[in-house]
Amino acid sequence: MKRDDGSPGFGVYLHWPFCAAKCPYCDFNSHVRHQPVDQERFAEAFRREMAGMRQRTGPREVTSIFLGGGTPSLMKPETVGAVLDAVAANWTVPDGIEITLEANPTSVEAERFRGYRAAGVNRVSLGVQALNNTDLRFLGRMHNVADALGAIELAREIFPRLSFDLIYARPNQTLDAWEAELREAIGYAADHLSLYQLTIEEGTPFYALHRAKKFAIPDPDHAADLYELTQVVTEQAGLPAYEVSNHAVPGAESRHNLTYWRYGEYVGVGPGAHGRFVEGRQRIVTIAERHPENWLAAVEQNGTGVTSGEQLTPWEEADELLLMGLRLREGIEVHRYEALAGRGFEPERLSFLQGQGLVESIGNSRLRATPAGMSVLDALVADLAQ
Repeated sequence: MKRDDGSPGFGVYLHWPFCAAKCPYCDFNSHVRHQPVDQERFAEAFRREMAGMRQRTGPREVTSIFLGGGTPSLMKPETVGAVLDAVAANWTVPDGIEITLEANPTSVEAERFRGYRAAGVNRVSLGVQALNNTDLRFLGRMHNVADALGAIELAREIFPRLSFDLIYARPNQTLDAWEAELREAIGYAADHLSLYQLTIEEGTPFYALHRAKKFAIPDPDHAADLYELTQVVTEQAGLPAYEVSNHAVPGAESRHNLTYWRYGEYVGVGPGAHGRFVEGRQRIVTIAERHPENWLAAVEQNGTGVTSGEQLTPWEEADELLLMGLRLREGIEVHRYEALAGRGFEPERLSFLQGQGLVESIGNSRLRATPAGMSVLDALVADLAQ
């Protein structure tokens, strides 16, 4: 597989918005349909919207493709092949770039996985979320632990690369229980794990249940302890954090996600998809219609489902670069920030934060958050951006 060259990159994100069921913690743009989705019609709309995006971006070389959702593993392999062919028809897609597909253990079938591999997918990201059946039921997942382990085994057999997600800081989760579960997960992992703290998002069923005190999540101090434990265990196991919530064997980081965090460019195609790319000399934001059928109708009528967007000022770009880049262990390129912001960091503030052990310089060219800074990242970014 093509190795990461350290550049921000140019990615293509394809959003498949359909799920078999909506998880109670999820605030992503996902939708349940009780009748079969017309996949051929949606694939044609993806092709049409990509053609319009190509006119806006001009010729580009793609560094990664990500099929996210929703549940892209509900797509037929022929649909995946069709949308990947459309990417290659509009931009240059070198051999061996990372092409990721998100999958749920309940929608995993050997024949389908082999079909995705034949279509060009070379990395799969599984939504495991827990290795505990009680907590899987709490999280509204439709699979059990046996399903998850079967999906992991099958994915390791078929795909060159595998990642899977776990959610921690769940109700009543002790440090000992999380450490045992995390070590078990590392034993199954290939080269990448995404480990997220459970957050209560407004508008989700969990939000209402949490407000009604139907369950409680760990308090901030306990959540911080769980986070610190996660860093220690994964580091010891050879999967250190390269981003706040993502851990990998060195060299196996997600190229597509690095594009986001390095503040690269990406095209977003599909219902609710966002994009950020340079058009002319201006970085622009695109946001597509969220409702799948409304997006489909808009593309068929107008050639695009994009309903809003904006042009970013250099100062807004600098803020976004800082917000995204400090999530990474590699940090940010200082000269790139200075070129966008039109100034450097305020020396006294930077010196204070360094003295507090929250940020550190890497040579003369990069700045990164320390482990202590990562735990207060939002406040740190706000402080540096002033």
